[in-house]
Amino acid sequence: MIPVPSGVRVWLAVGRTDMRRGMNGLSLQVQETLGRDPFAGDLFVFRGRRGDMIKILWHDGLGLSLYAKRLERGRFVWPSAEAGSVAITAAQLAYMLDGIDWRNPVHTFRPQRAG
Repeated sequence: MIPVPSGVRVWLAVGRTDMRRGMNGLSLQVQETLGRDPFAGDLFVFRGRRGDMIKILWHDGLGLSLYAKRLERGRFVWPSAEAGSVAITAAQLAYMLDGIDWRNPVHTFRPQRAG
């Protein structure tokens, strides 16, 4: 799991990204397409054409990190917009990495009120 500090912003780069890109190519995409600074400490999440793989670009203050995750089954839920970025919370990112629909996670158990 990525050690995401509290308060960090997470940006989904909507649309499709060429998953052959590495740190430099994704950093350039953050600057040119999203209009953001890849070295500001935010997490930038990219999804490929098939939807079963994401890459996360993050500068932790010491250096740039690139994380990748591929699902064996299913696809990552992604916004339907064609361009730009969507902000999500770190908790929503955790749902996404677990293969859960981060837009509407469903609780399987709700405790009853004592009474």
